[in-house]
Amino acid sequence: MRFLTLAIILSLVFLISCRRTQVPTAEVNVAQVKEITLDPNAAVWDDVSLHISKMILQDLVEPRLMEPSTPEVQVKAITNGTEIAFRLEWIDETQNDLPGPKTFIDGCAVQLPAKVETNVPAPQMGEVGKTVEISYWRADWQAIVEGRTDSITSIYPNASIDHYPSEAKPLEKDPQAQGETALRYAPARALGNRRSGPRDQPVEDLIAEGPSTLSSAPNAVSKGKGVKTAKGWAVVISRPVPSGFSASTPSQIAFAVWEGSHTEVGARKMRTGWVILMMK
Repeated sequence: MRFLTLAIILSLVFLISCRRTQVPTAEVNVAQVKEITLDPNAAVWDDVSLHISKMILQDLVEPRLMEPSTPEVQVKAITNGTEIAFRLEWIDETQNDLPGPKTFIDGCAVQLPAKVETNVPAPQMGEVGKTVEISYWRADWQAIVEGRTDSITSIYPNASIDHYPSEAKPLEKDPQAQGETALRYAPARALGNRRSGPRDQPVEDLIAEGPSTLSSAPNAVSKGKGVKTAKGWAVVISRPVPSGFSASTPSQIAFAVWEGSHTEVGARKMRTGWVILMMK
C-alpha cells in the first residue's frame, strides 16, 4: 500500500512538472480569450502555448550588426477576435531606458504583412508593393508613460531651468493660455509630429516596403506595456487583428530586439525571419 501511494504521488509530481515545462511550438499559436491584457504577468499567459524564436544578425544593410547579442525571444499570443496581443520575453542583464548623450535604448518590435497573401513580403521590412506593419516598443517611452522620466531634470539632474514660457506668472490662473503657450513653443507637437510627445503609449506604429523605407503608419493603433524582469524584459504589444487573418487563413510574423548596452539602434538589431502565425 505504501508503494502504491508513493507511486501515485510521484506520478502527480511528474504531471505537474510536465504542465509547468512547456514544449515550444514551431509556430506562434494564437489562443482565444475573452479579454486582452497588457500585463506581461497576467495569469492568462500561463496557459498559452510558447514559441521560441532564434535571433539572427542584421548583416544586410547599414548599420549592420556583426556581433550576436540576444540569442532568442520567447513569444506567446492571444486574441479576443478584435485585438491580438503578443508577449515577448528575452534575456537582457542591463536596463537601458534613460535617454541621453551616447546612450542606446532597449526595445522590441513585431512585424506582420499588411495583407495575408500566399507570397509573403521579404522579412527584411517588406518590399516594394508588399507593405509590412510594425509595432515598435521602446523602454524609454515606457519610462515616460510611467512618469519615471519626462523632463530635462530627470535626464540631466544638474540642469538649472529658470522657467518655461507656459509657466510665466501671468498665466498661472489660465490653464487654456498655458496650453496654447506650451504648444506655441513646441513646433513639432503643433505640426502633429507624434514623436514629439507627450506620450501616452510606449508603442509606435510604423510601415515599410523594404530597408530604409520606414515611416509612421497613418493611424496609431498599437498599445503596449513592458516590465523589467530579474533576467531581462517582458513586453506585451497589442494591435488590431491583421486584415484577412483567421483560423482558416494563417499569416506570418517576425520579431526584432534592440539591446541598448550592445549599442544597438536603428537597423543594428537582432531579428528573426518569418514565423507562421496561426489561430488556435
